[in-house]
Amino acid sequence: MKNRAFILLALTFITTVSLAQNKKVGGPCEGCEAIYESPVPFEKLKSFTLLPGTTWDGKKPLGINGIVYKADGRTPAPGVVLYLYHTDETGHYPKKGDEKGWAKRHGYLRGWVRTDEKGAYKFGSLRPGPYPGGTEPAHIHVVVKEPGINEYYIDEFVFSDDPLLTEEKRKRLPNRGGSGIVKLIDVGNMFKGSRDIYLGKNIPDYPLK
Repeated sequence: MKNRAFILLALTFITTVSLAQNKKVGGPCEGCEAIYESPVPFEKLKSFTLLPGTTWDGKKPLGINGIVYKADGRTPAPGVVLYLYHTDETGHYPKKGDEKGWAKRHGYLRGWVRTDEKGAYKFGSLRPGPYPGGTEPAHIHVVVKEPGINEYYIDEFVFSDDPLLTEEKRKRLPNRGGSGIVKLIDVGNMFKGSRDIYLGKNIPDYPLK
């Protein structure tokens, strides 16, 4: 009887853990699986990357950095992968014609970083333009993959000086992962900004820690 009870308890524990691991968080996320198209294995990704097309030749690129924190809002989160993609300066997702997978829609202005032991990340790129028609603020999409949890999207990076980022639109931002509004500072040869990310913040079905 004791052995049977032990087996039943063990099976219950395994089932509970399995269900927790398989539970999807974040809601629908079209294209989030593109994070797995990284040309470099996740464990070999660096915490810094320059997205394709980044140049100082007659341009002022932007550099954005920050810390990714665990759900407690205080503990840095190492080993978190961020997938980033955005439009070019004309508001289009540029293609070269040989794209495969989600690159057919996201274009080639995309990149991946993995937070270091201090939870830090950094990337450089040229500032994107708004979609043709100029109704939505320019933005950089970002998808998160943290250990033990499925990929999910967080608020896009948007820019505080964007005239399309009206007060009304600011109020409607869901703040998934915390605010994505970035203030860019002209440091001479580039623009710099920062954004900290909080795992699980305003993410549906995120497990309580």
